Amino acid sequence: MVTGTGLVERAGRLRELGRRRAADAEEQRRLTPDVVALMLESGFARHFVPVGFGGVEGGFSEFARAVATVAEGCAATAWCASVAASLARVAACLPEEGRADLWGGGADVFVVGSLSPLGKAVPAPGGWRVSGSWAYVSGVDYSDWVVVCAVLAGGGGARLFALPRGAYAVKDTWTGSGMRGTGSNTVIVDDVFVPESRSADRQRLSDGRTAPIQAVNGLSCAPAALGAARGALALWTGETARRLARGGGRVGGPGPSLSTYEAVLTRSSGEIDAAMLLLERAASVADRGARTSAEEIARNVRDYALSTELLVNAVNRMFAASGTSGQSTGSPLERAWRDVNSIATHIALTFDPAAVLYASRPFALEAA
Repeated sequence: MVTGTGLVERAGRLRELGRRRAADAEEQRRLTPDVVALMLESGFARHFVPVGFGGVEGGFSEFARAVATVAEGCAATAWCASVAASLARVAACLPEEGRADLWGGGADVFVVGSLSPLGKAVPAPGGWRVSGSWAYVSGVDYSDWVVVCAVLAGGGGARLFALPRGAYAVKDTWTGSGMRGTGSNTVIVDDVFVPESRSADRQRLSDGRTAPIQAVNGLSCAPAALGAARGALALWTGETARRLARGGGRVGGPGPSLSTYEAVLTRSSGEIDAAMLLLERAASVADRGARTSAEEIARNVRDYALSTELLVNAVNRMFAASGTSGQSTGSPLERAWRDVNSIATHIALTFDPAAVLYASRPFALEAA
């Protein structure tokens, strides 16, 4: 049975290919070309693209389920699939002519980018001249376009700029211990002219026409951690069952007891399920679009951070109880452990800023 646009069902094929290519992606520090091709064929890049440009204008709930599905096999593949969808959604803020530039030849265009205002832009006749460098741009080696954010000269705020491949350089800088297969290298733009039609005020991401960026930002990250934790749970459970079958877990024997393994399984699976429920609610709120309230935005931001903490706890507990074989460098469980902990460091998933935002309204009301 196909649901929604069919993205979740197609994600199953990408999960399996990503699983088979995960070791290669780790070694090369980027996805393999066949994985990227299937990612685009599966429909991630077109998921949020307007229908008028060949997209499907899909929802966040379907997107989050699909990303988590892929991450069960390879978190790096899921991360890049999420980038392809999320940055296309950002590009949809461009004027009509700019969107036609991106998607005039079809919606399966791999757009990557960074929303950090790290570049500089100065006005030029008909547009802007943009310079800067943006680190940690996942999937950039295979990108067709990049969207970057630059600060305007004279304190005029920040704008988004879309540049085609060839207008930017890529510097190989990615050496992360986790998510190694994402190829999150650095984009360099050196005094490039960008026409007005390929630029938009960054405020467009929060101006009420669509779901506010704060309400959805964590949804581009946390589902990958959820899927990776699910994959880790399957790996750990299978290996532990085999260990017990070989005589492990006996009272008085070497190593953890059966009750220890039972507690790890129960707590970790419960935390993963709890994280899933939090993310499902957050995605359903995001699907309400511009009708999202300030309270719901704050709750979503909280839930992205809290769900990620739960997933980190679950994976760390399983890893600690996995024995030498599970902790061997390059093992699927060890990779999932590194990947989940790496994802958790993303700025959109950190807990303290989420707590400040969530608590600000109740405490302000009390103080009044």
